[in-house]
Amino acid sequence: MSAASKGSGAACADPPGGRRALAVWGIGVSVYFVAVIFRTSLGVAGLDAVDRFGVNASALSTFSILQLLVYAGMQIPVGLLVDRLGTKKVLSIGAVLFTAGQLGFAFSPSYGMALASRALLGCGDAMTFISVLRLGNRWFPARRGPLVAQLAGLAGMAGNLVSTLVLSRLLHGVGWTAAFAGSALAGAGVFVLLVLFLKDHPEGHEPEPVAHRGAAYVRRQIAAAWREPGTRLGLWVHFTTQFPAMVFLLLWGMPFLVEAQGLSRAAAGELLTLVVLSNMAFGLLYGQIVARHHGARLPLALGTVGATAVLWAATLVYPADRADTAPMWLLVVLCTVLGACGPASMLGFDFARPANPPERQGTASGITNMGGFLASMTTLFMVGVLLDATDGDYGVAFSSVFVLQALGVSQILRLCGRAARAERERLVASRVSSVHVPV
Repeated sequence: MSAASKGSGAACADPPGGRRALAVWGIGVSVYFVAVIFRTSLGVAGLDAVDRFGVNASALSTFSILQLLVYAGMQIPVGLLVDRLGTKKVLSIGAVLFTAGQLGFAFSPSYGMALASRALLGCGDAMTFISVLRLGNRWFPARRGPLVAQLAGLAGMAGNLVSTLVLSRLLHGVGWTAAFAGSALAGAGVFVLLVLFLKDHPEGHEPEPVAHRGAAYVRRQIAAAWREPGTRLGLWVHFTTQFPAMVFLLLWGMPFLVEAQGLSRAAAGELLTLVVLSNMAFGLLYGQIVARHHGARLPLALGTVGATAVLWAATLVYPADRADTAPMWLLVVLCTVLGACGPASMLGFDFARPANPPERQGTASGITNMGGFLASMTTLFMVGVLLDATDGDYGVAFSSVFVLQALGVSQILRLCGRAARAERERLVASRVSSVHVPV
């Protein structure tokens, strides 16, 4: 075997994993962790933002809609950038942008400037998760992929927990400007870490060089990833599973629990914390299940959608003759089940990952990651508009969730057979090729 062949074989072999991989991957995850703190900071400051900027429900939802619009719109460009520039460069740019956005939000004197700051934050945030997924693929063996992805999502939910528990207290303790400006220091800290210590891949596992020639390369990457049924199935799984919890945590959960359910802010904060803690527990559970039983991906995804729909409906239609609000036990169950939405959305990447070669992983992940954020953005907008149109009827506004769930499930059922056939064909082809490899 020639030296060139040996080098190529090394590059294609599974990465070794180990402590060094964990340390490098941990730096990338810390960047994502901070980005999620910044992303979800508005969820605990929504009512304060109404007072600070003097806006109504539709205008308040515009903050999150714009942020998610930028995030979703950036997913394919970011995937292409990650495939071309590597993880370290893209994460560095992202950290600078989301830190600047959080700092700008702290000092915004007007609604317009605050909107611009959230857009900048969304742009930086968009560069983090796909980069962390690629980092995990480069540093850990493929069999660890589902668990590593779930652990990355777990770190994101830990960021949400910090936002719910720490930033909310800072906000009401030291005030708007000090809380948001102080939190921006965390962005500067992780930027220094990744510049000094992060590496794209272990030595001896450099990816093969790929020619990147302008628009033609971009079109080929996107078209090739989209042709794979697994990529499209991954997008729709992500679309259908993620958004109910995202909408609840990102903006409308606190107002719903306080205004519609009559809870105190403290009690509402505890329920939001329950969503986050439940998410972390389900993330570990789903990661272990899928790592051991690959065929569990679709049942887990559809089961999560069904359970979410049932609990959401039960909360909204709880018999009016028994109480004007849902009982606490039902809210607790709802928030526990909402916690499964994030881990279920990660299953989308487990459909897209095996459908695409390493040089297309960033692009495929970007397409998949668009799904949940497009659904979240649409639902945030619909809820805000319906609340204004119905004079604050959360039952009507939150029913918009069922429309998007029905759309998503129909697409999942349409694509799952094709994706399964393509996956089986790839598995057979890889076994045949491994048998006939010349020695």
